[in-house]
Amino acid sequence: MNRRLWFSILHLALFGQISWTVENMYLNFFLYNTISTNPTYIAIMVALSAVAATVTTLLVGSLSDLIGKRRIFISLGYILWAISIALFSFVSLEAFTIASYAAWAVIILDVIMTIFGSSSNDAALNAYITEHVPSKDRAKMEGAIQIMPLLSMLIVFGLLDGFTQRGEWKIFFSLIAILMAISGALGLLLPEDRRENTKRDKYISNISYGFKLKSIKENKSLYITLLAFGLNAVSLQVFFPYLIIYIQSFLGFTNYAPLFAIVILLSSTVSVISSHFIDSFGRIKSLILATLFMALGEILMFFARSFTSTIIAATIMLSGYLVSLSTLYVIIRENTPKGKEGAFQGVRMIFQVMLPMVLGPFIGSLIIKGSNITYVELGVEKILPSPRMFLISALILLISYIPITYLYKEQTNG
Repeated sequence: MNRRLWFSILHLALFGQISWTVENMYLNFFLYNTISTNPTYIAIMVALSAVAATVTTLLVGSLSDLIGKRRIFISLGYILWAISIALFSFVSLEAFTIASYAAWAVIILDVIMTIFGSSSNDAALNAYITEHVPSKDRAKMEGAIQIMPLLSMLIVFGLLDGFTQRGEWKIFFSLIAILMAISGALGLLLPEDRRENTKRDKYISNISYGFKLKSIKENKSLYITLLAFGLNAVSLQVFFPYLIIYIQSFLGFTNYAPLFAIVILLSSTVSVISSHFIDSFGRIKSLILATLFMALGEILMFFARSFTSTIIAATIMLSGYLVSLSTLYVIIRENTPKGKEGAFQGVRMIFQVMLPMVLGPFIGSLIIKGSNITYVELGVEKILPSPRMFLISALILLISYIPITYLYKEQTNG
């Protein structure tokens, strides 16, 4: 695989993940710290964003199958994505005076941002990668791509977090927007689409293809893998939207950037090294082991209270998550029907994003409210996330062994 393709895919993956880091972690933090501490707003925002992401990916992915020219979808989408991020600079409690109005303004802008992000990243870029990366390079590419979420957090925490700590959210959002716009322009460096001359169905038929019973029967391994993917993602979303709040407010690590930096560097190293052995060790075996490590890390997070124990627990958890995610992506790409790469991005998003981000944050919110852990700041009672969310997360993750076992048996029998 040539260097131009590697560079183009990896920089788009990185900058896309920088934006998703802002959405998945900092928007929750922004809403909690500047507008309302009610976790229900966070759960609603995450859920609506997930639905928007899934519907957009399904529609745009299928459209890009028919039109081709995914490079334009990617580049233009990133630029529009940048503009939507810049709009958050104008949202504040002072501007709306009523907390609920300000909260809903953030939620609506998040949906708009998600539409542009999912069009360019989830739909077009993922389909492009499935088409252009050869099978022999997929494990290495996925290993590199899956560390981008952590690398993006390292960049955001290391270079930009100080603005959020000082309440300079306008500068924070503006800088992220500039980075995304640059990435969109660089997206034009992607090699031209070289798609095979497959039969192009009508648009509606292409959208519905992944939901037909016939398609499910013909691609059973793909859907079983997606089910495992979905359970893995639900497990993560139980605690992930509340993670910064938990570390800062419950554990008391107000300067959490060093903690994240150490965990990210260690987990990324494990992921990159592991990506070279996934094929030789066996993809399903790698998935089984990685999922076990993720669950173990979540259980350890329940008990972790010190800086050191939190680093150990979080590193085990995130290392397991990254390797399991890389392996799942490889299996999904290998089983995606030719000519339907864009259409199946929407199906993937149902399992990876919509269901997990609708179910997970609300489960987390119920756990947080049920634990009734609060503190008073400036006369206002605030709700704190509970460590119980990690135990529930581990339990959900262990359920994913049901579809994983099926895949293992199918591989063994095959």
